[in-house]
Amino acid sequence: MADSCGCGGAMDVGALEARQRRVLIIVLAINIATFAMMITAALYSGSSSLLSGSLDNLGDALTYLLSLAVVGASLRAKAAVAVVKGLLILGAAIAVAAQIGWRLAHPGVPIFEAMGLAAAVNLAFNGLCLWLLTPYRFGDVNMASVWECSRNDIYEGFAVLLAAASVWMFDAGWPDLVIATVLLLMFLRSAWRVLRSAFKSYRNAT
Repeated sequence: MADSCGCGGAMDVGALEARQRRVLIIVLAINIATFAMMITAALYSGSSSLLSGSLDNLGDALTYLLSLAVVGASLRAKAAVAVVKGLLILGAAIAVAAQIGWRLAHPGVPIFEAMGLAAAVNLAFNGLCLWLLTPYRFGDVNMASVWECSRNDIYEGFAVLLAAASVWMFDAGWPDLVIATVLLLMFLRSAWRVLRSAFKSYRNAT
């Protein structure tokens, strides 16, 4: 029995699943560490875009943990977990929307130095995660949804860097809110894509 890793080469299913588990453990550890760093920087700097990034990392850590639990499971189980992942992304979007609303009621200028440093470190580690997950992006619904989350992290990293630069350039808080709003829309789009794919896979597995 063989399967494909998405890069064209066939391999033993057991070996593929072992590689998936190793990769998921690594990216899980990275996202737990970056979440702690990002949430600390977000609270210190008062940045909505940085907070959205930290919530995204927390959601990713939970996503990788769920994905790790269903490596080697049935297609139906993987699809069910993918539904949970989509709901986690949706939950992050709701949290970001609430933060944006709070910041609109309590305007302020974030500390751009903390924003930029945290965003740069986070982007570097997100790039590593995406590189590790890329061979599995065309695999089953479980690994495909994990790769989708990791790709979003790259967009988020560049967006927060842009927010930090814009806050510095304009000496105002509105660029941070604009970027946070863009990230909110990205989360909503990603949640829709993951949920649509998950429900389709779940129906096909029944």
